[in-house]
Amino acid sequence: MKKGRQEAILKLIQEKNIGTQEELAAFLNEAGFQVTQATVSRDIRRMGLTKVSYEGGQKYVPATRSEGPEKEKFTRVLRDGFVSMDMAQNILVMKTSSGMAMAVAAALDSMHFSELVGCIAGDDTIFCAVRSVDETVSLMDKISNIVK
Repeated sequence: MKKGRQEAILKLIQEKNIGTQEELAAFLNEAGFQVTQATVSRDIRRMGLTKVSYEGGQKYVPATRSEGPEKEKFTRVLRDGFVSMDMAQNILVMKTSSGMAMAVAAALDSMHFSELVGCIAGDDTIFCAVRSVDETVSLMDKISNIVK
């Protein structure tokens, strides 16, 4: 039920300029979903929707991967835990503060870098599988810009 409702929310905000939770709840109720404003509020938060300005006011849109309050949290974890990095072909090896590797690896995964296939973390070391050598260099540049 929740998945279907959230799919309906995405469709509605892409088709209409919806600026309030009440408007969204009304459209969902018309579509056959019995919802309250509180339910819509939870869905908006869980889906990471954000408001943007347009000529007629404000409207909800899906947050891009790099937007929202979560990005700040992941960036902070990466900065706090990062010590160094090096590459071995298409493997990025990161050193972190002791005990921080899992948190930093989870932050990297959640930041959805297109180059990154996945991470394996120990206590203070992370192995990141990257698609190619060139993309490893690109990912290292992105991470360097974040941890500066």
